Amino acid sequence: MEKKLFVGNLPYSVTSEMLEETFSSIGTVVSAVVIIDKFSKRSKGFGFVEMSTEDEAANAKEKLDQTELEGRRIFVSEARPMTDRNSDRN
Repeated sequence: MEKKLFVGNLPYSVTSEMLEETFSSIGTVVSAVVIIDKFSKRSKGFGFVEMSTEDEAANAKEKLDQTELEGRRIFVSEARPMTDRNSDRN
């Protein structure tokens, strides 16, 4: 089963292709996307990577969390559904 990861603190220069390349060294990447602001067309500094299995996602999280990418320390965590994020604000 596929597993989605949240990747934060990305340098603004990182593209979706670069993110995919970074994670593909760990396992099979189903999708990788850097989130872009729709008005400024600039990266928001975070993205999502979907790995093909839960094991690969766990391995990617373990190996890439707190590592440097383009000079910035990134963090990798399990992505949470939007409903979970909204409930944290109450």
